[in-house]
Amino acid sequence: MTPIFKVEKRSILVEQVANQMREAIKSGKLKSGDRLIETDIANNMQIGRNAVREAIRYLEKEGLVTKAPFKGAHVTIPNIDEIDQMFEVMSGLEGMCARLAAQKMTNRDLKKIESLHAKLEKHYAKMDPKAYLKTNWTFHEFIQKLSKNKVLNEATNGLRQKILLYRQSQLYQPNRFEASIQEHREILAAFRKKDPELAEKAMKKHLLQQGQALVKSYKSEGAN
Repeated sequence: MTPIFKVEKRSILVEQVANQMREAIKSGKLKSGDRLIETDIANNMQIGRNAVREAIRYLEKEGLVTKAPFKGAHVTIPNIDEIDQMFEVMSGLEGMCARLAAQKMTNRDLKKIESLHAKLEKHYAKMDPKAYLKTNWTFHEFIQKLSKNKVLNEATNGLRQKILLYRQSQLYQPNRFEASIQEHREILAAFRKKDPELAEKAMKKHLLQQGQALVKSYKSEGAN
């Protein structure tokens, strides 16, 4: 019998290609305005052009790439105002996730939140931003999962990948690491109190502070 559903290896390849391109943008190897030539990328990765083409479509949906007739695909990095707006919207989405999570979480879920926060404290004590960011990603994803709201989950996921590049870089701004762990302590306190409104307020503050730190840095560097 012919199976109805198939797990396509190609989809995994496309995701891997997209991830590598995101990393290149995050690291600065690919800069705003750089043209993405499918043939060159495919030859460099030793893969077919179709996988590269689909990966570029992924990044286009995320707003990291712009395609224009006769001009091809180019890397697009949002300006200061757009980045500020992204964090503003994300603060509302993640704030809602936190409120719903505080309402629906079990004692076991709270233990997991506390465990993840303990890891954040450990990484902060060692001044290890890379490990901190990795655990932070897991922390925010877990809170989102606890909201148990499909529509909210889809909306949040749509912006999460796009904002990730800037969410990581803001942690390296002066005094931001210390501020971030303090904001996480406030979020944890709200969950321990099982206070939905306080959890939402703390999470929104956390995201808005991230955005403000990044925008302040960009402006000091004279970005447009």
